[in-house]
Amino acid sequence: MSTIFTKIINKEIPADILFENENVLAFRDINPQAPIHFLVIPKKEIRTLNDIDDIDKDLIGELFIVAKDLQKKKVFQMMDTVLYLIVMTTVHKRFITFICTY
Repeated sequence: MSTIFTKIINKEIPADILFENENVLAFRDINPQAPIHFLVIPKKEIRTLNDIDDIDKDLIGELFIVAKDLQKKKVFQMMDTVLYLIVMTTVHKRFITFICTY
């Protein structure tokens, strides 16, 4: 079954994409809970944290590097921030990492 995130990856539904490569997609949340709120997801389907394999360690690291780089490049034109929250969770049966910066 196709999840909302799979549909975003496949460009079946629109998203405000901030970054994309062969492994990772980052986009703004459509219902932000903070002034800066974006999601960074692996293109590989990983349903839960328990489904991460040893071979996924580079991919999981890349999620955090992409999040850091987006913040560092000031994708969001705001004042400098020093606090941001990184949450790893499973939503819609897909592992995601999302970032809310205050």
